[in-house]
Amino acid sequence: MKILIIGAAGMIGRKLTERLAKDAKLGHEAIEKLILADVIAPTAVRAPGIEIEAHELDIVSEDAVSSLIAARPDLVFHLAAIVSGEAELDFDKGYAINLDGTRYLFDAIRREGQEQPYCPRVVFSSSIAVFGAPFPDKIGDEFFSTPKTSYGTQKAIGELLLSDYSRRGFFDGVGIRLPTICIRPGKPNKAASGFFSNILREPLVGQEAVLPVEENVRHWHASPRSAVGFLLHAATMDTAPLGVRRNLNMPGLSATVGEQIEALRRVAGKKAAALIRKARDPMVADMVDGWARDFDAQRATSLGFVADASFDDIIKAHIEDELGGTLP
Repeated sequence: MKILIIGAAGMIGRKLTERLAKDAKLGHEAIEKLILADVIAPTAVRAPGIEIEAHELDIVSEDAVSSLIAARPDLVFHLAAIVSGEAELDFDKGYAINLDGTRYLFDAIRREGQEQPYCPRVVFSSSIAVFGAPFPDKIGDEFFSTPKTSYGTQKAIGELLLSDYSRRGFFDGVGIRLPTICIRPGKPNKAASGFFSNILREPLVGQEAVLPVEENVRHWHASPRSAVGFLLHAATMDTAPLGVRRNLNMPGLSATVGEQIEALRRVAGKKAAALIRKARDPMVADMVDGWARDFDAQRATSLGFVADASFDDIIKAHIEDELGGTLP
């Protein structure tokens, strides 16, 4: 099996690559080759018996994307994206990457199959940002996609393209609407949702974190572990039950910022929680006010997707995976 990961240098892309390299198979098929691509050169991984091919390229180049698809990978993970805050600040960049790049990828697959049959599985990382207020108590898969951000609009268009290209038989697509991933390792990025991770990640290593919203803000979360699990399951699941409804709300955990902080206090103690400093940011607060808070993911769970049980578990997973299992 040949697997292409577009967006391999990002946090989820790296973790997905490491998992595939470690397992050396997907489902019952051995992995022969991993093709890694991103605008920043993906980090090499150790994978005895697996050919690793890394590309530094931008998906806004049609020729570059076509060259990747010319290898005819059996499975394509499309993870590349400009995050929410940056897409809102830089209109042209957001549409170039999140929309044009997605269209170039999907069209490259379609053209590759014109002369000789080719229909790979495509797993597209979408987002709960495709939904916009006013919301019901719980958002189901059939709720209207009325995003209130450019990022959400770009992802919603990507979902429509994925469904139509799958309907036409150009590829076998699955779109997974990821919850906000928490706790994201590494440094803060430009995502407006970054503070959900920051208020846990920094205090866990004794550093101050800024909270730009009120503690009663509620949101939908999943850990990096769960996100990788979603992607792997989407890659191997039977897509027949999806029909033409190719995009799924992923299961997650609904929690307020206050509940996050309480979980931090239980797991890491009062001193860690005391490192959170409140400093309201009107731009971030206004964006978050238009985001979804709770979801009905029964369709996804009935198809085998599994999420985190509690925020305590999310924090403990971060300590185990990123901090060597112990707090500094």
